[in-house]
Amino acid sequence: MLNYDRLSKKPLLFRSFTGLELSEFDSICQEVESKYPDYEIKRLSREKKRRIRSIGAGRHFKHPIRDRFLMLLVYYKLYITHTLASFLFDLDQSNVHRDIRYMEPVVSSCIPLPQKLYNITRRLRTVQEVEIYFPGLKAFIDSTEQEIPRPKNKKRKKEYYSGKKKRHTVKTQYMVNKEGKILHKSNQHKKGRKHDYSVYKDEHPITPPQVKNYFDLGYHGIENDFPDLKAILPVKKKRNIELTKTEKRYNKRHRRQRVVVEHTICRIKKFGIMASKYRNRLKRYDGISDIVSGLVNYRIIHSSTSR
Repeated sequence: MLNYDRLSKKPLLFRSFTGLELSEFDSICQEVESKYPDYEIKRLSREKKRRIRSIGAGRHFKHPIRDRFLMLLVYYKLYITHTLASFLFDLDQSNVHRDIRYMEPVVSSCIPLPQKLYNITRRLRTVQEVEIYFPGLKAFIDSTEQEIPRPKNKKRKKEYYSGKKKRHTVKTQYMVNKEGKILHKSNQHKKGRKHDYSVYKDEHPITPPQVKNYFDLGYHGIENDFPDLKAILPVKKKRNIELTKTEKRYNKRHRRQRVVVEHTICRIKKFGIMASKYRNRLKRYDGISDIVSGLVNYRIIHSSTSR
């Protein structure tokens, strides 16, 4: 059976299975264990009208909090089926699903979710405060897509079809700083048919006026629609007209700076649940992507403080 005691003896394997270093896991788990009792009481209190027995009675969880948190991370990182997870953790499939669902809210409260950081950045006033969250006074924005199963409904089939990826997808927009930390994530996933710039117009992060926002050519036209925004885009090549050497050098410098958002998206997609074809219900997608983004943020913050 897979558990913490067994897996922690092999740190390299532990990181491959969970996406976290052993020290990072222990740090988050310690906070999860401290918050879980209050969360569990609150969860059970919501079911008070349907309950026959008092809170605390009835069947208890088979595994401790630490092993259930481990199971959630293994599921997110490897994106195994519930059948395989039930075999690895010696549980019934329905209990695997239930344990993961019950752990998600308390894990969310223990990691730096993008929404938490965004609420802080909205209140920044002085240049010194802005510099802490936006080093170099720069922000980088881009969207990414993830494949979903082909919808059965004809209308949904058309709405979720991405002409770029040639498959049915959902789209999420991220804003990161120079360190790769995710400061904003779209609250709700968008349908694959929607263009990146349309996604931005529907839900665009508000940055301090001192911050320069870097985009790719998918956001062409943003300077006209958002004149107060400090938008930095590469030079677009016109038909039958080659770019000058100066323009090419500018585009190269722009790519080198903007690549940080691509690296962050890559870190997100290290978790199989955000890279493979998404098999869960779409109503859970935003909550799961929030947790994965929070874990990526935690790793970046943890690595910068441990230097």
